[in-house]
Amino acid sequence: MINSNVITTGDMLVMLLMGYLIGSVNFAVIYSRLFKKDDVRKHGSGNAGATNVLRTYGKGPAALVFALDILKGVVAVLLARLIYPHSNDICPCFAAGGAILGHNFPCYHGFKGGKGVATSFAALLVLDWRVALIALGVFLLAVLITRYVSVGSVAASVAAPAAAIAFRFVNNSVSTAVCVFCVCVGLLCILRHKENLVRLYHGKENRLGGKKKNN
Repeated sequence: MINSNVITTGDMLVMLLMGYLIGSVNFAVIYSRLFKKDDVRKHGSGNAGATNVLRTYGKGPAALVFALDILKGVVAVLLARLIYPHSNDICPCFAAGGAILGHNFPCYHGFKGGKGVATSFAALLVLDWRVALIALGVFLLAVLITRYVSVGSVAASVAAPAAAIAFRFVNNSVSTAVCVFCVCVGLLCILRHKENLVRLYHGKENRLGGKKKNN
């Protein structure tokens, strides 16, 4: 535990690296290799995340991968808070950002990972549960209406920074670090869903529970 209130650039980079190394453990890839002698990235969307695991291997494996992806975000933030208890969310946000980058671009798996939605939600849940639950509500509503997971993810990516900034200006109850984190992660998530948005435009995106379309 480091009790100093002064957070240096080195401290932030260490937390970013720590989070990245945690996030780079991609459980979708690990599951497919250990139990299926396969690589989930060769199937469906090519994404190494819970949604593609669901479409490729079924509900049980997807639930397991989702839970472990959630755990990555939680562990990264809690470790940062344990090491830097007085950093005013700065170090936890860097650790969370590192975990999300690791999930997207894992150094252990050829830098080809998932989109980090579950890990982002988990990290945000620990950073500020109110913003996380608002984003989750928007995600579920969008998926319920459209049956597109990608639409829900993009909608949540907009809702999270909007909610964080609103809380910041209304009652100053969200830190600047969390606001910046939400904006950056939201932009990354939208960029990572670029191909999904193109498929949506052309009517080729796969609906949740629907028949797989040829992309």
